[in-house]
Amino acid sequence: MTESVSAPDTSGIRSTDGDLIIMGPPGVGKGTQAKALAQENGWVQLSTGEVFRDHIRRQTDLGSRVKGYLERGEYVPDDVTIRMVRAKLEDISPSTRVLFDGFPRTVAQAEALDRLSDEMGRQVGAVLLLDAPREALLARLNGRATAEHRADDTPEIIANRLEVYEEQTRPVISYYEDRGLVKRVSAVGSVPEITARLREAAE
Repeated sequence: MTESVSAPDTSGIRSTDGDLIIMGPPGVGKGTQAKALAQENGWVQLSTGEVFRDHIRRQTDLGSRVKGYLERGEYVPDDVTIRMVRAKLEDISPSTRVLFDGFPRTVAQAEALDRLSDEMGRQVGAVLLLDAPREALLARLNGRATAEHRADDTPEIIANRLEVYEEQTRPVISYYEDRGLVKRVSAVGSVPEITARLREAAE
């Protein structure tokens, strides 16, 4: 079952439609699409990848800790990621819709998000799952590596990231499918075409 079913609103202060999670394999365009949707709707985009890279650029303690994981194409440990998400959510009103980009990536993170949502008067309204063929993902990732010179986009790391996604994030999709929250969206086509599909799915 892939239709969205929102949990009952029991707090009285939650955002009208619930928060959104955008998911999909590396290279599917989550960041680009999340940014477009957030900007046009006035939502808050919470991108764990961007936060991690920002800490690395600023050479913070968190940046030093996560740098090695990202450069190997591995996931940052759940405890570090969850603490960072908690800190971000504490600064966002429960009435403001959040679009999670890059979180949750493991079942443990999904369970932690449930606890945080209950604690902070929030709820997940839908999970937008972007789908694309593996060959399209590889082409996008290799193109991005060339254009942006990112250390976490070498061929070996790209292959590892895709494997890690299959092993650790596929179960998260099942976790949300069991609750009827997943909406699958084709990520094949132009950026505006994909944005339009996501916009419709988010309604």
